[in-house]
Amino acid sequence: MEPYQERVIAEKMELDEKIQKLDSFIKNPESSFSLLSEAERTRLIIQRYLMRRYSEILTARILFFKE
Repeated sequence: MEPYQERVIAEKMELDEKIQKLDSFIKNPESSFSLLSEAERTRLIIQRYLMRRYSEILTARILFFKE
């Protein structure tokens, strides 16, 4: 595997961990998410959405490495 491919895999792993943490923060009723302004909550939800899309793109790239 090429070094850049290893970096893409590591990047996806780190991103997925961040997505999981953000998702937990948003969904956990005991978190301070509900205390944030509506605008900030919206921004975080959009951020999570875009992070998931980015992860999907990295997945596609990784699958292409194996072809």
